Amino acid sequence: MSILVTGEALVDFFPTQCGDKQGFIPIPGGSPCNVAVGLGRLGVPVSFLTRISKDRLGRLLEAHLAYSNVSLDYLSKGSEPSTLSFVQSDGDGEPAFGFYGENTADAGLTPDLVPAQLPSDTEAIHFGSLAMIRQPIGSTLTSLMEREYEKRLISLDPNIRPDQVDDRDDYLARLQHWLNLADLVKASVSDIDYLYPGMEPDAVAKKWLALGPRLVVITKGPHGAMAYTLSQTTTVSGIKINLNDSVGAGDAFTAGLLAWLHKHEQLDRKRLPRISRAELTAALTYATRIAAITCTRLGADPPWESELRLS
Repeated sequence: MSILVTGEALVDFFPTQCGDKQGFIPIPGGSPCNVAVGLGRLGVPVSFLTRISKDRLGRLLEAHLAYSNVSLDYLSKGSEPSTLSFVQSDGDGEPAFGFYGENTADAGLTPDLVPAQLPSDTEAIHFGSLAMIRQPIGSTLTSLMEREYEKRLISLDPNIRPDQVDDRDDYLARLQHWLNLADLVKASVSDIDYLYPGMEPDAVAKKWLALGPRLVVITKGPHGAMAYTLSQTTTVSGIKINLNDSVGAGDAFTAGLLAWLHKHEQLDRKRLPRISRAELTAALTYATRIAAITCTRLGADPPWESELRLS
């Protein structure tokens, strides 16, 4: 069984000191790309449906995916430039991103680049992030989600960047449609604060479960994570680390969560509602560990399965 991840792939530029001047280091990123890489490094068969540039940075992304054991069967290329993101700290330890993504290659994913039929062993598809609000890729992926609804598990991480949302009310309407189609939803407390100011995570989880998802997971940064099904709730604490940066931490968590469910044969839309509290706790604990390790490194650099055995 395998997982298909869809969405954007971009290059994050991290500030660094070059003598007496400031420079930038290019590191592959983009939330869905990070999830695919995290899964591949954890030994999960994974493919990435995306479109990248033929430019030098596109080649960097392609090499990064291949190195991380991500299948490139659904990778297409375009002559447009790669999407760029310049990363800075917002002063509270949280990364702030400046995106340059107009008329870029990854946004140009059109329906003709989507396979007409997925292999029968594709157990889950993961969606989310900037790809869902850019065009034409957003409409392309929404159509794919609609097509595959009830055929296999649908995973969604909104991973909202408020400065990239042109119309909040329109976004909320589209999010509700995606939630109607999703089986597993992971969001951060930052996402929740933007979507429903003043609303507690428990209330948001209850609201979302009523729309169709079988499992809702809300991450709280260094304070751990919470998971909700219609029958139970569980919480795990964060792990103390020496923080480098938190870029890609949420994506690493998602990869860890999907990997645990895959390896324990729980990545199934019919089985997910019956998952036990002990299993949910184990899944969150594993995902939190993956995210914590990623936070000790520069950029989205999730761990390999072999590293877990050594730590």
